[in-house]
Amino acid sequence: MLNFSVNRFSDKTLPQQVYDQISNRILNNEFQAGERLPSSRELANNIGVSRNVVLEAYDQLVIEGYIEVRPGSGTYVSQGSSLLVKKTKQPLELEDQNHVSNPLPSVDAIDFKASNPAMDYFPRSVWGNLTKEVCLHSEDGLFGYNPSQGIFELRNVLSRYLSRVRGVKCHPEQIIITSGATQGLYLITKFLTTHNKKVIIEDPIADEMLPIFKNAGADVLSVPVDDKGIMTECMPTNHDPSFIFVVPSHQFPLGGTLPIQRRIQLIEYAREHNAYIVEDDYDSEFTYDGIPVASMQGLDPDNVMYVGTFSKILSPSLRIGYMVLPWHLVEQFRQKKWYQDRHTGTIDQMVLAHFIKEGYLDRHVRRMKSIYKQRREAMVRSISKHFSHFKIHGKAAGMHLVLELEGVDFTEKLVNRIKDQGVIIYPIEPYTISKRKHKNKIVMGYGSLTEDLIEEGVSRLKTVLENL
Repeated sequence: MLNFSVNRFSDKTLPQQVYDQISNRILNNEFQAGERLPSSRELANNIGVSRNVVLEAYDQLVIEGYIEVRPGSGTYVSQGSSLLVKKTKQPLELEDQNHVSNPLPSVDAIDFKASNPAMDYFPRSVWGNLTKEVCLHSEDGLFGYNPSQGIFELRNVLSRYLSRVRGVKCHPEQIIITSGATQGLYLITKFLTTHNKKVIIEDPIADEMLPIFKNAGADVLSVPVDDKGIMTECMPTNHDPSFIFVVPSHQFPLGGTLPIQRRIQLIEYAREHNAYIVEDDYDSEFTYDGIPVASMQGLDPDNVMYVGTFSKILSPSLRIGYMVLPWHLVEQFRQKKWYQDRHTGTIDQMVLAHFIKEGYLDRHVRRMKSIYKQRREAMVRSISKHFSHFKIHGKAAGMHLVLELEGVDFTEKLVNRIKDQGVIIYPIEPYTISKRKHKNKIVMGYGSLTEDLIEEGVSRLKTVLENL
């Protein structure tokens, strides 16, 4: 006799519960092919539900092929409907967690991660009001499929914004909106390395960049970076790369700004070797001394691909980035973008377009520049207070600086020891390709930390180091 219980307080409906019970038993071969099942009326009486509940479950099982109805005979298990199900071993760390109902709270860690924006200052009210307005008053087309390169409203205002703020020379049609800068860099790498796998990158480089290039199939060649950015005199002369990846306005992680002489040398090198320059411009709006350095793209729009993102300016959760491409590559990249994800979410695109057009972005950047400048100054004060032999690297910009401490080797063991005291730091070494050149340097991000937390974190760092 087929008999089982149902839970009337479950999130699943009664027909779904009946369906699950029978289908699982068929898959597990508890009911074998050709075996007759009880009638709907009989099963309903056995488990205490209405006949309609069983009929609905049986209908679904017939549709999916688990059972078949033989007129005048009854309902039977179909051939080929059992499957040996392998049990997956649960990871040990998950098994351990299952036995801990209320884990003890750990020390609140002060995380000096770079490029973490101050999310407590995200303009939620403005963004929420604009989202409501867009949802209520936009044409129906916004909610359907849209162009792979992004909606025109955003590309149009973005082209004017980039021209005014970053010196980028482009038409709206040269812009392709991406799901963050990561997608843009992956698309560029996949496209440009089709016939030539060689790519020149900076060393050190942001930790997420190298996997992007390698996963896209690139063969990377590294060029060292000093306090002014990529060292153009070290560019390889015996290779013709498909592109050169640089962060000229605020190099990550060392923070240098590429001077005009090196920019020109880099452009001339790219022209001579028939290569493109891919310019990553992730946080150059936040410059605290003077005006932001203009983009390289403005010097050579036909050979420089410009990649930007709103993750650092506004919020990583928006996942809105963009590429500015030479005219002759636009159509091919539109197709590549379409095949990857059809298009980036259009509601957020439209909200961002209004956010820029109505001046909210400019106001937000001005506000955050003031806040980040104060936090940088607090970081420098704390370092000066607690350490005597140090150097600070990086232009006064962005959301991080690099601290060099004399006589310290930031090994993994030391980093973990510091972490045990509730402070998370980021040595330069993991960002490097040529190792042991920056062993006494760490990245110190301040974007998401208050001045009190900065002081406390530097103080804890000093305490650990003086007890070595």
